Amino acid sequence: MTPELAFPCPAVPERAAGDAEAEDARARALEPLPIPWEHFDAPWVAPMADCMQDPEHHAEGDVWLHTRMVCEALVNLPEWRALAPEDRELVFAGALLHDIAKPATTTVEDGRIKHPGHSVRGAHMTRRLLWEAGVPFAQREQVVTLVRHHQVPFFLIEQDDPLRRAAAISLGVRGRLLAQLTRADALGRVCKDPQRLLDNIDLYEALCEEHGCLDGVFPFPDPHTRYMYFKKSSGRDPRYPAHDDTRFEVVLMCGLPGAGKDHWIRENLELPRVSMDELRRELKLPFHGDQSAVARAARERAREHLRREQPFVWSATNLRKDIRGRLISMFADYGARVRLVYVEAARARQLRQNREREAALPAVAMERMMRQWDIPTPYEAHRVDYVIQDGE
Repeated sequence: MTPELAFPCPAVPERAAGDAEAEDARARALEPLPIPWEHFDAPWVAPMADCMQDPEHHAEGDVWLHTRMVCEALVNLPEWRALAPEDRELVFAGALLHDIAKPATTTVEDGRIKHPGHSVRGAHMTRRLLWEAGVPFAQREQVVTLVRHHQVPFFLIEQDDPLRRAAAISLGVRGRLLAQLTRADALGRVCKDPQRLLDNIDLYEALCEEHGCLDGVFPFPDPHTRYMYFKKSSGRDPRYPAHDDTRFEVVLMCGLPGAGKDHWIRENLELPRVSMDELRRELKLPFHGDQSAVARAARERAREHLRREQPFVWSATNLRKDIRGRLISMFADYGARVRLVYVEAARARQLRQNREREAALPAVAMERMMRQWDIPTPYEAHRVDYVIQDGE
């Protein structure tokens, strides 16, 4: 991670090099690892400490107590200690942040404490927190994926199509790392039937191992098959190549205002452009407020290109997965291969570039947009590129 984040991830004793010291190495590997909680402080800790949980699933008490128990259970798992140091940091960060959104999502229904949607909300909060801390993109998004899916191994094996979800998760983080986090989540609580949770996690690991996505990405034969597998709800074998009848390519841009999308287009593409900003200027429509007229105009402009099978680029923020999904489906219905290009800049650079735009997005609108900041996953389109611009 980075010094700015200051996660108190404990160091694991190194294994002895010689055979004579092997027994001592094994003994030291089993020693409890202390976590220096007294030196750890963050603004999101107090809300977690004040947030109680339902005693049926969390009789131990508040969210922060549970989080500490999860982290302590994690660092004493032999399989976690066997990971490479960088992987240990990722899983520890996921454990520390997995329930960060419980205070913001707490409800009480019929006397029961619930936290609906805390995994999704927690992923958004984690992304924002780690982006502002300057954590590198690849590491950050693995932690975000861990937070987003930390409950999945508890129940996945009981669903109708568990492979579909496991394959999707493997595109963001290794199944083994998620299983370790979820195992620690089960051990770091007081509940009625923890063994059932642990058994389901074992079955999740077995499923991933059987299908080749425990320690890597699910082995799709090609990107088009991957796209079609997740586009169709059922009935498709993900190992059998799908027939590719696409005839031309459409590029869909994605990224926060000021990330540098238009600059990337100018430097890399020579295609007709459907640009929300350009349409606002052309049609003399406002840059803020109701954007439905701009969206209608953009869709009609896009259909003109699609009917002619003319490659083009659609330039807008497209930060919400549901909005991207509707556009990608429209393009694909006309026989297009969709290339999704996500552009991101470091925090200081993005804020500066947004201020320098002709129509800078106000801080309030930027804050609202970042609460729905969903970065594209590799299965959303035929091809997904990540253009990450660090620093100035």
